[in-house]
Amino acid sequence: IEDSDRAFEEEVLITGFGSAPTKTEGQGVVFDTASEGYTSRYVHDTVSLAFALTEEAQEDNLYDSLGRRYVKALARSMMNTKEIKGADILNNAFDTNFAGGDGQPLVATAHPLAGGGTLANRETTMADLNETSLENMLIVPPQLVFVADRILNSAQRTGTADNDINAIKNTGVLPGGYSVNHYLSDPDAFFILTSITDAGEGLKMFQRSPLETTMEPDF
Repeated sequence: IEDSDRAFEEEVLITGFGSAPTKTEGQGVVFDTASEGYTSRYVHDTVSLAFALTEEAQEDNLYDSLGRRYVKALARSMMNTKEIKGADILNNAFDTNFAGGDGQPLVATAHPLAGGGTLANRETTMADLNETSLENMLIVPPQLVFVADRILNSAQRTGTADNDINAIKNTGVLPGGYSVNHYLSDPDAFFILTSITDAGEGLKMFQRSPLETTMEPDF
């Protein structure tokens, strides 16, 4: 979808259905009705960066050597920009200035439900990374790598003198282990990705147009 100024994508939340009731023999099937929920709009940003080579550099036959190095540096810069923008959804997950379609930030304690009431996807009191904080796939900043590794890979429970087994490791509740995102800005923040059965499509990232390069003379 495009407007006069910028391109954007819109997504409408479908509230889904309730639990299926038991059907007795000869009884008709009960029909439920899904309805539209909140609408989220994804506005695309256009990013661009360039470098210049002087005419003197070309005359001194430095175009090839400098050009190759600059192109590699520019590619790294663009990939770094993409990673930063991808991490924005987590870095701004607690910020009320970055609310979703329901008026709440991504990580909040009061996501409104279509049937009434609210849903929390974090603890009421912020919790440090520990055994009881985990459910599924874990994303941590570099500062929490050792903590995550001890929690997931120790044979016994971590942070306690008890000799109990490590239930997280033993049950495989975190089959994907953990991943490190070097672009998270908060050294204490960690995130749990729920499974596809819990959260449907989950987090999304759009790339309206792939990266492209071009050259032109400047007079």
